[in-house]
Amino acid sequence: MEKKDFEAWLDNISITFLSLTDLQKNETLDHLISLSGAVQLRHLSNNLEILLKRDFLKLLPLELSFYLLKWLDPHTLLTCCLVSKQWNKVISACTEVWQTACKNLGWQIDDSVQDPLHWKKVYLKAILRMKQLKDHEAFETSSLIGHSARVYALYYKDGLLCTGSDDLSAKLWDVSTGQCIYGIQTHTCATVKFDEQKLVTGSFDNTVACWEWSSGAKTQHFRGHTGAVFSVDYNDELDVLVSGSADFTVKVWALSTGTCLNTLTGHTEWVTKVVLQKCKVKSLMHSPGDYILLSADKYEIKIWPIGREINCKCLKTLSVSEDRSISLQPRLHFDGKYIVCSSALGLYQWDFASYDIVRVIKTLDFSNVSLLGFGEIFALLFDNRYLYIMDLRTEKLISRWPLPEYRKSKRGSSFLAGEMSWLNGLNGQNDMGLVFATSMPDHSIHLVLWKEHG
Repeated sequence: MEKKDFEAWLDNISITFLSLTDLQKNETLDHLISLSGAVQLRHLSNNLEILLKRDFLKLLPLELSFYLLKWLDPHTLLTCCLVSKQWNKVISACTEVWQTACKNLGWQIDDSVQDPLHWKKVYLKAILRMKQLKDHEAFETSSLIGHSARVYALYYKDGLLCTGSDDLSAKLWDVSTGQCIYGIQTHTCATVKFDEQKLVTGSFDNTVACWEWSSGAKTQHFRGHTGAVFSVDYNDELDVLVSGSADFTVKVWALSTGTCLNTLTGHTEWVTKVVLQKCKVKSLMHSPGDYILLSADKYEIKIWPIGREINCKCLKTLSVSEDRSISLQPRLHFDGKYIVCSSALGLYQWDFASYDIVRVIKTLDFSNVSLLGFGEIFALLFDNRYLYIMDLRTEKLISRWPLPEYRKSKRGSSFLAGEMSWLNGLNGQNDMGLVFATSMPDHSIHLVLWKEHG
């Protein structure tokens, strides 16, 4: 058939074909296929794949592809990566998708990193760590052995753990190696805090002392309390040391001279915790950058403007029950924006700008649960049997870790959290080192450490 005649015939057939019903069209196609030879069938097979199996992700503009991918959950996205190299390339390049997935897992996001492949790798690392937490396989344990009597005081900073004991010594340990770096003779330690040069100890002998690590020499002795000193804090910039005691007072000292500058009264129970911290929010009573002192006893938390004047007056007293029927745990969290403390009723969070209670978490039996650390994403808690991690966005426990029979002390500091930055969100770098430490009946220190990712 000539080309001109063929084209005319094809036009007529096409017009007739379009006028048929769907059933008639199907019968026509079946008949034509039955009349086709190998060449026609091969042609039909090749073109059907193009017509029927169109790769929409490949054909769409990249921005539209990213928009569609944002509606899929990460698990489905990982499955989609297996469809083809092109799909894997497009999905891996969708930075926002992987950043959102990481945020949902409680991961910190650095928006300045724009490498698309980086965020997919971060997500894969994050999902592994969260699976380890869910399966209770994220931690490992070890012990520090060296004291010969009860270990009561613990303090952790930058990979180093300080322990104070009734054997009249304080030791500084490298947590990563388990080695004792310094060991000095002291008094009985109820609380300790240190930096690179010095160690400050509060004692059951009612005094506070400052020691030099390198020589073990006592450089300052603070006398004036009439009860055991349970908590100390200090600031070199202010040249101030504060101490909380069983004599119901908080004393403010000149750190360099040992002179008592002021005695803060008003507590009617042992002062078991003092915290000296910069304020990060503005209110009628303080501004960002002001130094604030918090002191806590069994029922109350008192707030003092320590940086403005030595003879300061209490700004506010916080409690969870007016009739003192509910007691507070001695472990107090203050980051400059929020105050958090646990009680038998649950975790209480106060907004420091207004002093209002903004949150009460009651998902556990808090009569036995204590607070160790509180962040923007996670909280670290423990009771007589387990260490717990709570996702504060859902207030649900996402992991727990068994604890041995440690030496219990409701008012003391015989246990503490280690690295705390991960509580504001994991990032693949801060989930390492010490998680928790507690003193044991055999005078050793039990450590819970992050396990490597594997």
